[in-house]
Amino acid sequence: MTEVDTTVLPRWRDVVVGGHRTRYLVGGHGPTVVFLHGWGLAHSTYRRSLDHLAANGVRVYAPAMPGFGGTRELSDAEFTLAGYARWVSDFIRAVGIEEPVTMVGHSFGGGVALRTAHDFPSLVARLVLVNSIGGSAWATGGGVVKAMRQRPIWDWGLHLPADVLPNRQVSRVLPVILRDAVPNLIRNPRAVWRAGTIVRGVDLTNELEELKARRLPVVIIWSKRDNVIPAAATQSLRSALGDPHCITVEGNHTWLLSDPRQFGEIITNVVGFEAPDLSGPTFGSGPVGKVG
Repeated sequence: MTEVDTTVLPRWRDVVVGGHRTRYLVGGHGPTVVFLHGWGLAHSTYRRSLDHLAANGVRVYAPAMPGFGGTRELSDAEFTLAGYARWVSDFIRAVGIEEPVTMVGHSFGGGVALRTAHDFPSLVARLVLVNSIGGSAWATGGGVVKAMRQRPIWDWGLHLPADVLPNRQVSRVLPVILRDAVPNLIRNPRAVWRAGTIVRGVDLTNELEELKARRLPVVIIWSKRDNVIPAAATQSLRSALGDPHCITVEGNHTWLLSDPRQFGEIITNVVGFEAPDLSGPTFGSGPVGKVG
């Protein structure tokens, strides 16, 4: 088994964004990747996954977004997906990134990445959406497809523990999630709840159409047993973006925590591909470990 090169592993840094201190991880050498974490979690939740990514030959930046990981929440006026996107653009400038980046977003972070790419096109060269929000549809337990805004917020919360607990790697994944989720809830339960309402009510129809028209390179990664972002939601996201390349992997919503090595390999392969090569297998065609 190949060991991770510890000399390139991400390290903790602080930077001032919008007048407030932000904690972030940065490490590795190569093309720049900005990673945006999921709802209720933080950058440190993904530490092992980011270690593997940095060791595979990319430069990784992973901030704790507002309201999570100790970063001050956005003001009431800015507490929208557009506000999060503006914050990400400010972060990119604050840490001195000058070239367009590959932006990788998991779950809620995927929605922020989409909005950032739409609002600040000069900052994003490629999007990688990992089990991302942004699709306009979901399916009830009876298989009835409805608009995403009709999904009750309790349904989101119900599926997250159900998604994690059956995981064969639960003894490894659950402590990592709780290490960030519990402090976030204790420190700032309002921010966690308000971010959850953004997730429930998000409608990116216009933004997705614009990104499709721009032909921005996009790769969607989805896992077969994800009940938090179900197949109907991911399929509607893919259709709205014009059927970009989709990689289907084994696992659930948090597969990148239980299999950080595979995450590092997949993202590295995506970063190494040019836009014309991103025509891939049909959605749901089966597990794909590498692009192509």
